[in-house]
Amino acid sequence: MFNPFRWLKEGIPLKGKIIIAVLLLIIMTGGGIVAFKFYNFTQNNPKFCVSCHLMKPAFTAWQKSVHKGVNCHECHHLSIPEQNRLLITFVLHRPASVPPRHGEIIVPWKMCIKCHWERDERYPNAPMINNSTLHAKHVFMEQIDCTKCHGYIVNNMVHSFLPSATFCVKCHKGKEVHGMEGLACINCHTDTTPNLLPSRKKCLFCHGTDKDRRALLADKTIDVKFFMPSPKVIEKASRMSTFPENSPMQFPCYNCHNPHKKVKFDWGDCIRCHKNIINVGKHSLHIKTVGLSCKDCHKAHIWRVTPEQAKKDCVKCHEYRDPKRFLS
Repeated sequence: MFNPFRWLKEGIPLKGKIIIAVLLLIIMTGGGIVAFKFYNFTQNNPKFCVSCHLMKPAFTAWQKSVHKGVNCHECHHLSIPEQNRLLITFVLHRPASVPPRHGEIIVPWKMCIKCHWERDERYPNAPMINNSTLHAKHVFMEQIDCTKCHGYIVNNMVHSFLPSATFCVKCHKGKEVHGMEGLACINCHTDTTPNLLPSRKKCLFCHGTDKDRRALLADKTIDVKFFMPSPKVIEKASRMSTFPENSPMQFPCYNCHNPHKKVKFDWGDCIRCHKNIINVGKHSLHIKTVGLSCKDCHKAHIWRVTPEQAKKDCVKCHEYRDPKRFLS
């Protein structure tokens, strides 16, 4: 009769010990391989994220985004206890969708810096912000987290890393534009100027000529990589004004035009800068006595009254006089 405990009394023979050792080794090796593959799948494979049906929209958006070559775990780094806590929360509460979390620090800025400041060799084409005044102001001076502007939800889709055209007004209250609705904030406010304010040249992209636009694109004076004004907008803006290259006024356009308040210039504002002009030459006679305003004689962006203009406009009131004698 077979006695299963006989081995315990007589001792396990060498052959049995070898078989047991081999079996244990196979089990341990197989278990280790399975454990490693499971760990590697959950920690390094983006397909693990889509195993949850809630993540399918995010996964689809990620596949089409500029970060499609970046592993999910490179940005969304959770410790194993945090992952288990998330799993338990999912099992207990059974949410139907991912709650909106814009503004929360889902991806710490230090994760972004690894590629966009320190230059990760795995992602050599990542845009750098080392020389970006825009990022120096917002990230390092104001300490605004990257996800506050980048990675927000658009049309219920995550992984949209480019701020929308007028996204800045979410923080910059009262800075909506008037007269230039629809234009992106970064069309005017970019790293191409030290103080982020638009230069006069930048305005000429829409209000200038084709020559101006080609020059601006050539020397990268304007950033229209993501938000190029439409041909219709450019065509309309180019007809609104003329700005000769030899114009005496070469200061930034925002000195007179403020699109955040009233883009159309108020001629009464000329006195803000030209405080003493009323006492110069024949200005007092024309303004106080005749009742003329600045725009009756000075054309926008040209300013100087030329002999040709004087022969056309000044003679409406009196005979022709050389404009050079007006200031004497």
